[in-house]
Amino acid sequence: MLQALRQPLESGQVVVARARRSVRYPARFQLVLAANPCPCGAAVGKGLACRCRAQQRREYLTRLGGPLLDRVDLRVTVDAVRLADLALPRGDSSAVVADRVAAARRAQALRWGESTWQLNSQVPGPYLRNGPLPVARGATVDLDRELDHGLMTLRGYDRVLRVAWTVHDLRGGDGGPTRDDIGAALLLRGQEVSAA
Repeated sequence: MLQALRQPLESGQVVVARARRSVRYPARFQLVLAANPCPCGAAVGKGLACRCRAQQRREYLTRLGGPLLDRVDLRVTVDAVRLADLALPRGDSSAVVADRVAAARRAQALRWGESTWQLNSQVPGPYLRNGPLPVARGATVDLDRELDHGLMTLRGYDRVLRVAWTVHDLRGGDGGPTRDDIGAALLLRGQEVSAA
């Protein structure tokens, strides 16, 4: 079932094909996945409470599959709450975050306004890489290295660029994404940046 989501995630449409006819339906959606770190759910931190064998963990994690995960832009590990976490300062309020998101969406609509796109997520990869607003070459050095070392697909590369533009917009940046914006996008993808 999960693997059937790959094409709609990529194209934004579902194609139903029968013997003599095929029909396309719009299917733009936001997919949110949640998974435990292992079948028993206890492989957090040092994983001392985990009762799973190594093979069980591997099999459990491969259920999502590489092709589907390649289409997931943000992969965030949520650690268990500890007592010390309760003393941390509170983050921004929902209203502040909503204002920041609205400003980022306005920046995107302005940037892509003369095209058919309104949001970074809608812009095709080749246009991001080679269009009139390409990212400065020096800013993509870490991303280029991931691609060259085979640690990322071209689809993943393009998805990181989209997220980097969004990180750039959320911080209110001028110009294009910086190397730091691209690094943040790589981290949000759950991709550790490889050493030079």
